[in-house]
Amino acid sequence: MFNVFIVEDEQTIVDVLTAYFEKEGWSVNSATNGSDGLHLIKILNPDFIILDLMLPDISGEEICREIRKESNVPIIMLTAKTAEEDRIQGIEIGADDYILKPFSPRELIVRMKAILRRIDRFDNSSELTFNNRDLIIKEKENEIIVNGKYIELTQLEFKLLTEMAKSPGIVFSRSNLLKLIQSDGFYEGYERSIDVHIKNIRKKMEVNTKQPQYIQTVFGVGYRFGGKPDAALVTF
Repeated sequence: MFNVFIVEDEQTIVDVLTAYFEKEGWSVNSATNGSDGLHLIKILNPDFIILDLMLPDISGEEICREIRKESNVPIIMLTAKTAEEDRIQGIEIGADDYILKPFSPRELIVRMKAILRRIDRFDNSSELTFNNRDLIIKEKENEIIVNGKYIELTQLEFKLLTEMAKSPGIVFSRSNLLKLIQSDGFYEGYERSIDVHIKNIRKKMEVNTKQPQYIQTVFGVGYRFGGKPDAALVTF
């Protein structure tokens, strides 16, 4: 059964979300503080995490960082913080989406399903290889291998990298890339968030982030994928 884990200190919100998620046929577990949340997440290995940022013991940001050390499980952050910098920080540390309180549980579910559709779309796809297999993108497995090392990307990072890799040498504006991650709807992105995602991808996969081999900046325009394809797509 699809399992959702909620880390939220307001019990009313936990109860409401649990009721909505169970209507979807999902299994739900929860914690009202960060310490218990981290402990149980490692044990239960959930399929999706709803994470409040303002917890009584450990911040949601720190929990997200800890999770991202070991997993690329989809994470939606819940917060009352409205500043753009807070949203950017959430993306920088690995959140897949960010929703402001108060919010509609129905909208949250729609956003969750949009993220899941992006994941599912890779299930019947292909393998991309570049630079004599120095870079391997396995869409079916949702995996990235750089110089023989597996790289953990968030779902949005994986989507951006894969879409660009399918059109090597083509320049994508920030607006174009934003539309790619908004294609399933309800992702509240903005053009500056693209720079944050690109920065995160580079940190994880480029040997030299100042002279990136794969995700290259085209000044004044946007970004392009610079890897050299090994061959046509190999489908499974």
